[in-house]
Amino acid sequence: MSQLNLQSNFPESKQPTLFAKILLPLPLPKTFTYRIPKNLQDLINVGVRVIVPFGTKKITTGVVKEIQQTPPEGYEAKYILEILDEFPVLCNQQFRLFEWMAQYYMCTEGEVMNIALPSGMKLSSESKIQLNPAFKLEQANFIFSELELVVLNLLKKENLLSYQQIAEISNTKQSSLIIKDLLKKEAIILIEQVQEKYKPKTEKVVRLHQQYLDKQSLAALMDELEKKPKQLDVLLKYLQEVPVFSEPEKNESGLEKKVFKPEEFSASSLSTLIKNEVFEEMEVIVSRLDYLSRGKIVDTEIQLSDAQNTCKEQIIQSFQEFPVTLLHGVTGSGKTEIYLSFIKEVIESGSQALFLLPEIAITTQMIQRVRKLFGDQVGVYHSKFSDAERVEVWQGVAEGRINFVIGVRSSVMLPFNNLSLIVVDEEHESSYKQYDPAPRYHARDTAIVLSQIHQAQILLGSATPAYETFHNAHKGKYGYVKLAERYGEGKLPDIEIVDMRKAVAKKQVTDDFSHVFLTAMQEELEKGNQAIIFQNRRGYAPYLQCETCGWIAECENCSVSLTYHMHQHELKCHYCGFRQKSPAACLKCESTALKMKGFGTEKIEDDLKLHFPDTRIQRMDRDTTRKKYSYQQIIEAFESGETQVLIGTQMVSKGLDFENVSLVGIVDADRIMYYPDFRAEERAFQLMLQVSGRAGRNNKSGKVMVQTFQKDHPLFHYLINYNFEGFYQLQLKERHSFFYPPFCRIIRIILKGNQANITRSGAQNLYNALSPIIGQKRLLAPHEPMIAKIRNIYHMEIWVKLEKGYPLENTKKQIIESVEKMKENSHFRKLRVVYDVDPQ
Repeated sequence: MSQLNLQSNFPESKQPTLFAKILLPLPLPKTFTYRIPKNLQDLINVGVRVIVPFGTKKITTGVVKEIQQTPPEGYEAKYILEILDEFPVLCNQQFRLFEWMAQYYMCTEGEVMNIALPSGMKLSSESKIQLNPAFKLEQANFIFSELELVVLNLLKKENLLSYQQIAEISNTKQSSLIIKDLLKKEAIILIEQVQEKYKPKTEKVVRLHQQYLDKQSLAALMDELEKKPKQLDVLLKYLQEVPVFSEPEKNESGLEKKVFKPEEFSASSLSTLIKNEVFEEMEVIVSRLDYLSRGKIVDTEIQLSDAQNTCKEQIIQSFQEFPVTLLHGVTGSGKTEIYLSFIKEVIESGSQALFLLPEIAITTQMIQRVRKLFGDQVGVYHSKFSDAERVEVWQGVAEGRINFVIGVRSSVMLPFNNLSLIVVDEEHESSYKQYDPAPRYHARDTAIVLSQIHQAQILLGSATPAYETFHNAHKGKYGYVKLAERYGEGKLPDIEIVDMRKAVAKKQVTDDFSHVFLTAMQEELEKGNQAIIFQNRRGYAPYLQCETCGWIAECENCSVSLTYHMHQHELKCHYCGFRQKSPAACLKCESTALKMKGFGTEKIEDDLKLHFPDTRIQRMDRDTTRKKYSYQQIIEAFESGETQVLIGTQMVSKGLDFENVSLVGIVDADRIMYYPDFRAEERAFQLMLQVSGRAGRNNKSGKVMVQTFQKDHPLFHYLINYNFEGFYQLQLKERHSFFYPPFCRIIRIILKGNQANITRSGAQNLYNALSPIIGQKRLLAPHEPMIAKIRNIYHMEIWVKLEKGYPLENTKKQIIESVEKMKENSHFRKLRVVYDVDPQ
């Protein structure tokens, strides 16, 4: 912990000649130059974190980007206050990546660094109050109030007080005035108490003292302890765990004190042995990454089938010609084994590999798999891990101890310094896109740039590639390898389209399930098989509606209906978190004829438990996976057969491998297809094909049942035939006609404001300014997005559609300049404008 006096400064006579450009984790368009004190000049390096003053009272963490002898122009450089790292936490490759991300995604390098660094590597600071050393109450020329005197007397005893403590002392909301007055009277000074959030985990260990490390001395000690059997038991336990003569290095490391369990050994006896210098007690730093230490290398061989070996050879040939290769393999074809065989070769060569996955749920199964192959060489990086765990993975990568990382999109910003291979699995997934905060980057595209920076190879894999990726592969920009058969004897499951119109007309529907679906599920469960039910909406019902007047329960902060959650008996907004108890009567006409409309995963779970009361059913969605190990527990229960039916949102649709699943049900296909987005049908096809792939693995026959009211939609014709390329060609014609990706680039400009009319006016003003510059044909006029208000903030959008080859960087500059000009108008000054390049 550091205490920094905000009023102090270094003497001008000792002004150093070196300066550092510091990158701050703030939305600022440039770096700031600071003086390096002479006593820190030998310690500072590019890439280390430093503590610097910013503004009049703010202390923040920055990272050294450049060291130079040139002072800044236009302002007097402040001093760096402290260096936090012995070795760099950011490397040159990361700075290059940050620069590209800031430029391409229209944000600042500070915003990129802010999301790149784990929270545990940023500082938290709190202002504290201290008596001014020069202050003497008896010599003061001011009159002090009773409360001020109480504060001053307490400061004499406590030395430091926080704002909160002052508030408690004064028992008033005017504590800030007390502090302000005491500062004016020069009775106190402000100290900024800065503390790193990350602290290494430590454990207490003991080791046998040096004087007993020869056989004669140890024998004499044991003779001496014959009369003290409890102390002798402790010593014997130590010698049992630590063979001090055959393995002296183990004694050097010591033995954890927790080995001596209180129920088996006397704590006071251990304390006495430490006091008498038989044992030495030490505190050592240990890793929080216990999942690594549990990783035992069981089998280093990866068995590939003939088809997989052929595919691998084709990928190797593709890498010789193309920097990026797409592996288009059907679900269950064994793409993962091919990835891991490449990764194994990279690690054995001493280089680093990155394996990107779209969802935390997938990493749970994958971690177990790679532990057997790579042991403690693998690091896992995602948001369900604590800040401290992510810091330790970051440090392990930077120091070269971790050569293989499995992670979600933020893993692309880890400090790799010897990266040779990047694998992006399920590369089509929208989860790779970050929406808030800036940078609104796509991890797949960022990984491609990262591979160029490191001159690494990158392999994109999917059974249903993104249209942009597939287009690039077919145009010869990327290499392309296809794996068209499932691993082993596995066959793709049969897909059956259930016509819900006919089922409803014949009264063959119960609780949103067709009778044919319920019958199929009954048959599979009786055989001892498992089922996955997919519904891409959580909660019990999407909305609550009055059948008398038509009133719908809506969020008071957002322009969306509230979702009903039965188990909590409350209505929730999935955008802002607003919640309220479910009303007994309509809030408009007071009618009690309230009906739940639609259905989510929670309702499906309750309904199926009524139909199959003796079946173990579990749900996997955002509501059931909030805790750290929830994903792992749910997946392990299903994998072991403890759970027979798994209901879930799109997190069950990808990457999961369960050998006993014979039935997949898609209960509401229409909701996925009919969505106001040009990618809706592409995503619907991808989701349905991906979730279908969970069935029929490990030589087991599988069936997929898709419920729809639109059985004749062209999508289903291509779906039942697994004809991805046919549906892609159909969609490509539409995309070309309406000028959408992959035939153009899109920049989405989002204006946000507290007042609807000002937000609309600002959007129109910006559109009018951009039209003559960019061209009206390249602009979609200002419009409200599907959800026009979130958290009481109104949204308007303008879309810029640029043909391939049009000067992208120049257009971005014109957009930013037009926004700055718009904000010169006082009416629009408070509008927030964000940019989303390549929206998904």
